[in-house]
Amino acid sequence: MTEKLDLKKELRQLYRPSAKAPGIVEVPAMPFLMLDGAGNPNTSPAYQVAIQALYGVAYALKFMSKRKLARDYVVMPLEGLWWGTPMGKHAFTEADKDQFQWTMMIAQPDFITPEMFAEAAADVRAKKDLPMVDGMRFETFEEGLSVQILYRGPFDDEGPTIANMHQFALDRGYKLRGVHHEIYLSDARRTAPEKLKTILRHPVEK
Repeated sequence: MTEKLDLKKELRQLYRPSAKAPGIVEVPAMPFLMLDGAGNPNTSPAYQVAIQALYGVAYALKFMSKRKLARDYVVMPLEGLWWGTPMGKHAFTEADKDQFQWTMMIAQPDFITPEMFAEAAADVRAKKDLPMVDGMRFETFEEGLSVQILYRGPFDDEGPTIANMHQFALDRGYKLRGVHHEIYLSDARRTAPEKLKTILRHPVEK
């Protein structure tokens, strides 16, 4: 039996960072399912529908790959790009969250093709009432040089860790570019807030 591909293990340096101190990593170009939106993720119906649509297509692609290519893999965790409000020590008030712009996304193995995505999206669109599938795209995202750390705890308390991560990069001669990136290693629906594991990342340059 062929072993199931797990990109989190293949890309250990990107998906298993230290929680003790930030580190600088080079993030390669990777294909993603992506959906854009805006507003407070805790109260925006569009946010919840976006997540359902992403996972719907992600699992459709997994089963298609297994059936057509005889290649099975672990569906990657949800990730998010966030901007529109300062991501620092005192961020994450409800007013801040209302200003959020976001792109939610799920990384895909490199053998998933645009044609497979189009077929999977059409299949999910036909079977489920998920109109946001129409706005989904299959796109290569290249983040490049970045600073990151593993954060444990509630989303609302990320601010100081983000600020420390930024300072770590600045102290080493880097400057921030791009937007704040989060990778959700825990299922927030089934995990106590204090036990949530989230990778915090931000692109940098010299």
